[in-house]
Amino acid sequence: MLNFIKRRREKKAIKSTFREYGHEIKQFDIDGYGQVEYAQWLHPFEGPKFVTKAQIDFYKELSGDGEMIIDIGAHTGDTTVPMALAVGKSGIVLGLEPNPYVYKILEKNSALNPDNTNIVPLPFAATEEDGEFVFNYSDASFCNGGFLSQIKNRKHKHNYELNVLGKNFKRFLDENYSDRLSQLSLLKVDAEGYDKEILNDMADLISTYRPNIMAECYKRLTQVEREELYDSMAKHDYDIYCIDGFESNANRILLSKDKMNFKKHFEMLAIPKVK
Repeated sequence: MLNFIKRRREKKAIKSTFREYGHEIKQFDIDGYGQVEYAQWLHPFEGPKFVTKAQIDFYKELSGDGEMIIDIGAHTGDTTVPMALAVGKSGIVLGLEPNPYVYKILEKNSALNPDNTNIVPLPFAATEEDGEFVFNYSDASFCNGGFLSQIKNRKHKHNYELNVLGKNFKRFLDENYSDRLSQLSLLKVDAEGYDKEILNDMADLISTYRPNIMAECYKRLTQVEREELYDSMAKHDYDIYCIDGFESNANRILLSKDKMNFKKHFEMLAIPKVK
């Protein structure tokens, strides 16, 4: 009992005290890719990250060599790195992460594995307009959080505020990557409940290039918000699935709009219907 109380106090102290954490390099031997390196963030609330062949194969099912992937809410790069390995050196992955403390780790991961990847880290959030915005996090060292002022549920328990840069991402892409948008094969959004706003802002891009889409149904969304998230993809004539992980053997369950509350929190995969 005393040990439990001690651990609880220690966790509370970590949660309420700001500290900037570094990283350590992990190495993974992956068949067909050799040794892959990954920078593991040392924040105590960050779980261990791995890069596996099954993860890479998952993204290969959604993207091809030389194609383009966009990873909005890239965090430290745990999805960005296997995405980049999937599309190879001739492909490109844009990784957005507005949290400056997390971005430093994403930037490190973007520089690793240079012979096999092409990652462009971007230190801003995808927002409707350019500007500075307040994001909310669950601890003083800013491990997990997002644009939570935009969801209806105010009991999100993310009480630590951080000012971040936001940009209209569709405009940014048109100005900087118009020559590669025809190669866009996968758009991933993980924005702690702000996913539908991002997807709606990028509606023209989605309808034009019809990439596969990954999104997150955040646990604190209301039923109305869940249905709006579904519509943000379904309106482009997509089949929408719940998936149980980002690996090649992940199960897919076809979703309908009225089933968006069947689980509290889950990952979604939207695939354009064949016309």
